[in-house]
Amino acid sequence: MTSGSVVIVTGGSQGIGLAVARDLATRGMRVVIADLVNAQRSARSLQDLGLAVCGYDVDVSDPDQVEALVAYTLEEYGAIDALVNNAGIYSSLVPTGFESLTAEDWRRVLDVNVLGLFLCCKAVMPAFRQAGQGSIVNISSGVAFKGNPLMAHYVASKGAVISLTRALATECGEHRVRVNSVAPGFTLSDGVKQNSNLIDGVKGPSLKGRVLSRDMTAEDLVGAVAFFVGNESAFITGQTLVVDGGAYFH
Repeated sequence: MTSGSVVIVTGGSQGIGLAVARDLATRGMRVVIADLVNAQRSARSLQDLGLAVCGYDVDVSDPDQVEALVAYTLEEYGAIDALVNNAGIYSSLVPTGFESLTAEDWRRVLDVNVLGLFLCCKAVMPAFRQAGQGSIVNISSGVAFKGNPLMAHYVASKGAVISLTRALATECGEHRVRVNSVAPGFTLSDGVKQNSNLIDGVKGPSLKGRVLSRDMTAEDLVGAVAFFVGNESAFITGQTLVVDGGAYFH
């Protein structure tokens, strides 16, 4: 993708999503921040910096709302060149043994982290086919490879994201649509910083397990996402890039 390309970033109102949206817009792309809350407020904060960003409130687990997001983007910008699937439930979770998880806990995480991603990919494909190209970047997680304890529903959801990335890559290649994944390690995003359960229980072990022994921030991830969005990765699809300071070698 080049300057002027149109990118939808789900879960883009804060944390990793906002950092990605800001980075892509700084590179000259036109960005739609899509989120359940504060999408327009976050977009205005970037507009104040002179960046081409707009916001749209959406629940990615609702098919009708996702279709409306795509229609809005096409009306606003006339095209969709890339999709970054960042929306997900994590920062609000409390580490819990799998036997104590309820069916409701499981469905809530999978509905957003997996179903929401699927719905967004499905909704943008007609625009991608018409354009003859496109790029999808799914934000997964290193936990899918490490099998972290006390987060079975989250780990399963991110494992599904990686598998779905591979499956979609095989189907979308004939339309010149690339599908890749970026798997961050434990990231000190805005939401995570507000969850003492994650800070107390996950931060220390994550830091000790890294070759590059420092905290990971949202800004550490933006370069990898931009790479998969951009033309530099034009012949790469179905891949997952782990960005975690060397905690897991993949």
